[in-house]
Amino acid sequence: MGLMDKLRGELVDIIEWIEDSRTLLAWRFPRYQNEIKQGAQLIVREGQIAIFVYQGQLADTFGPGSYTLNTQNLPIMSTLQGWKYGFNSPFRSEVYFINTRPVTDLRWGTPNPITLRDPDFGMVQVRANGLCVLRVQDPVIFLRKVIGTDSAVDVDEITELIRREISQALSELVLGTGVGAIDLQAHQTEISNKLRDVVAARVDDEFGLAIDSITMNVSMPDEITQAMTRGVAQGVEESGRMRQLDDLDKYQRVRQVDAMNTAAGNPGGGAMGDMMGASMGIALGQQMAGQMQQQQQQQQTPPPLVQDAQTFHVEVNGAAAGPYNMGQLRQMVSGGQLAVQTLVWNAGLAGWTPAGQVPALQGFFSAPPPLPGQNPGTPPAPASGPQNA
Repeated sequence: MGLMDKLRGELVDIIEWIEDSRTLLAWRFPRYQNEIKQGAQLIVREGQIAIFVYQGQLADTFGPGSYTLNTQNLPIMSTLQGWKYGFNSPFRSEVYFINTRPVTDLRWGTPNPITLRDPDFGMVQVRANGLCVLRVQDPVIFLRKVIGTDSAVDVDEITELIRREISQALSELVLGTGVGAIDLQAHQTEISNKLRDVVAARVDDEFGLAIDSITMNVSMPDEITQAMTRGVAQGVEESGRMRQLDDLDKYQRVRQVDAMNTAAGNPGGGAMGDMMGASMGIALGQQMAGQMQQQQQQQQTPPPLVQDAQTFHVEVNGAAAGPYNMGQLRQMVSGGQLAVQTLVWNAGLAGWTPAGQVPALQGFFSAPPPLPGQNPGTPPAPASGPQNA
C-alpha cells in the first residue's frame, strides 16, 4: 500500500457499512493497520450491529444509530488499552458489521429419501424440500463461532449447516410420528412448525442463529402418485357413468311427456299423430301402472318372520335326535312325533325334561294343564341314548 493510501486511510473518520445485501451476514470494515482516529464517526443502520474487536477480544457493541468514538462510548476498549485520561492518537481495532435482517431465500431439501412404513403401500421412500427463513440472533455468538477471522461471511457458508440440521430433524420427526405417506402430506403444516422448533433449538446457542419459519413440501414416489391418480380417475369415471344413466332415464321420461303434450295440443295433427300420442300414452300409463302395482306389492308383502334361535334335542326311540328349531318342533307336535311326555334337552335345562314341562314348548300342546292338587307324575327317563347334545 502506497503513502497516499496510508494517509487516506488515516484521514477517513466515518465507519459504516452501506452495502445493501441480504445474503452477506457479516463484514469487516477495512482500515489501514486497523487504526481509528479519536472522534471518528460510527454509523450503524437498521438491521445492523457493529462490534469492536481488539487483539482477538470482543470489545464494545453498537446498535443502530450514529456515534462519535471516544472514551465515553468505548468503555471496554478503554479498559483493554488502558486509556485512563482519554486518547489523542489513533488506536487499533477491528470493526465487524453483523447483518441481523432475515434471510428469506435459503432453500433446503433432503439429500437422501426418508423410508417410512405406510399402511396402504408398505415401505415408502419420500423426499421433502422447502424454504427456511433465518437471521443472526446473537451477534456475539455468531462472531465467535462462525466469523472467526474471516473478512466477510456469506449465507452460503452456513447453508450446508442448516440443510444438514433440517434433514436430520425431519427424519427423526417423521419416524417418531408414525404417520403414513398419505397422512404425511396432510400434516405438512403441523410437521413444519415442529421442525422449526427443533432446528431453532439446535442452532441458537451453538451459532447465534434464529429460525423464523420453515416451509415443507413432501413428494411421493412416481409409482404411488400414479396409483393414486388411477384410483381417483376410476372413481370419477364410475360416478360419471352412473350419472349419465340416470340423466338418460330422466331425458327419456321428459321426451315422452313432451310428445304426449304435443299430440294432445294438436287435434288437427292427423291420424298418425293421434295414434302416436295414444300409443305413447298407453305405454306411459302401463309403465306408471306397473310401478304402482310394484309399490303396492311391496307394501302388502309382510316382512319375513324372525325365526327363534332356540333349539332342542328330542328323545326318539331311546336316542337323542336334533337339534330342532321351534318351527320344526311345532311340525313334530302336529305329526305326533313330539308329545307332552317326550323328553327334550338344551343348554338351558339341567337335564332331560318332558316337553310339557318346558315353558318355551308348553304352548305347542292343546291339552290343558293338570287340575290343582293332582300330580301328573314324573315321566320315565329314556331307555338308552346320550344324555347331552
